[in-house]
Amino acid sequence: MTLKQWFKSGSPWVWLNAGAIAISMIMVVGLLSLILVRGFSHFWPTPILETTVTQPDGSQVQVMGELSRSQTLPAEVMRDAGVNIPADINLVTRHLIKQGNRDVWGRDFVWYPETGMEEWRFPKEAMRLERREWGDFYGYPVRVKEAGRTVAEGENLWPELQQRIGRANDIFDEIRRIERREIGRVNQRMERVRLDERRLAMDRRAGRIDRATQEEAMAELEARRAELNEEYGVLQNRLDELYQDVRRDTLVARVMDGREVDLPLAQIIRAIQPNDMSVVAKTGLYVVQFWEFISGYPREANTEGGILPAIFGTVTMVFVMSIIVSPFGVLAAIYLREYARQGPLLRTIRISVYNLAGVPSIVFGVFGLGFFVYFVGGAVDQQFFPEALPSPTFGTPGLLWASLTLALLTLPVVIVATEEGLARIPSTIRQGSLALGATKAETLWKVVVPLATPAMMTGLILAIARAAGEVAPLMLVGVVKLAPTLPIDGNFPFIHLERKIMHLGFHIFDVGFQSPNVEAAQPLVYATAMTLVVLIVLLNLTAISIRNRLREKYRSESD
Repeated sequence: MTLKQWFKSGSPWVWLNAGAIAISMIMVVGLLSLILVRGFSHFWPTPILETTVTQPDGSQVQVMGELSRSQTLPAEVMRDAGVNIPADINLVTRHLIKQGNRDVWGRDFVWYPETGMEEWRFPKEAMRLERREWGDFYGYPVRVKEAGRTVAEGENLWPELQQRIGRANDIFDEIRRIERREIGRVNQRMERVRLDERRLAMDRRAGRIDRATQEEAMAELEARRAELNEEYGVLQNRLDELYQDVRRDTLVARVMDGREVDLPLAQIIRAIQPNDMSVVAKTGLYVVQFWEFISGYPREANTEGGILPAIFGTVTMVFVMSIIVSPFGVLAAIYLREYARQGPLLRTIRISVYNLAGVPSIVFGVFGLGFFVYFVGGAVDQQFFPEALPSPTFGTPGLLWASLTLALLTLPVVIVATEEGLARIPSTIRQGSLALGATKAETLWKVVVPLATPAMMTGLILAIARAAGEVAPLMLVGVVKLAPTLPIDGNFPFIHLERKIMHLGFHIFDVGFQSPNVEAAQPLVYATAMTLVVLIVLLNLTAISIRNRLREKYRSESD
């Protein structure tokens, strides 16, 4: 076969398509592998190394910490950076050590060249403390003190330390529960009383109520405020007792230069000695840390702790968006396909709707901010929440406006998928239904639309995938770095559509590019990206499962 015949046979295009698919699959698998490996490895306990580094001036530095990563660079690059490298060395390996103790050394991560570095040691007594503030701590435990009195040291120190850290964590959890739930509930009710008083005053000025009615209602509100103040005082006293109790114990630890540091146990979440842990113990700790990452709250400007608020905000926003976009998209597609008169105007409308999918997402964010937040939200505040003004209720970015903006962004996807599904329904089915005496509306809603349901679900799946990963428009209409409360809680009306939310995509952007401690946040970026991918896969699998069930159901009914 000649080359010309080979081209005419079409085989080159088959190989070209196969090669393109193979390259695409390799890129996707490589991307997912990088995210999963870096994300999952973040929770595995890393050994603590100890070594001595001789500086160019002859002084020695004691180093303790975890190896973050290593690099081999040309010696000239290191010399240009001011590092003294002997002239006979061409390549230099340097190690990034996470030595923690930010409150002691001033920075967490330090590069050390391998030249001048002694052999690494991994002492079993080396300890890593996970703290609520100032990042991790590395050192050796010396003694445990209770109210300034030594209660444990030597062999008894480690079990006593673990027991007292558990006690401190239990007290801290109770403090957080009181502050977030009980005091938060009281504050919300007190705010409601304040707004009711303002509303009464406005009604009195507008002449909607008389003076006697106002005074009677104000007396009731004053009595309610007195009850809430009393309840708040009880909770505050309980908090004072807990704070005094949790500050009782301290740990004296020795850092690498020999200094002893007092560490309140109230600031310690966990103390481990990874060099003395078995594989089983490390596996158990891995599971615990992974669960705390999924179910915990962020700390240290999002560079530590968990991502529960971000997961919750992402899932809630996707659900609200799905509830909004599904009926609007399906009804628009049904009208365009079944009822609208086909002609130039309809083609223009259809092309316009389809092209909405190509508009940059940030444009939708600008539109959502201007129309939904300022125009619609401002009108809602004027009409229904005048007593709260000038503080906006719905006239500020929040969950509802973020969901509406993404619903508008994903609307073309649902319309296109639904229209294609309706177009695939054979005309014989419609004609058969009409021939049996059904009206056009009955044929549409009882025969055609159920058969097109899998196509609608396909559109919804695509909408969910896009909405869960969008970040740019959300930064304008409701997503924030740290949301003080979740959009769903136990306080009436339980679902708070006006609240700002956290989002996994924005969390990744914020931690990766806005964090003051980028090296410490880097593993968290991969772990959060891994969570976002897994979350989108789960949402899509759920929608695909529903679509397949519907497809089988209506296929059997149509046979």
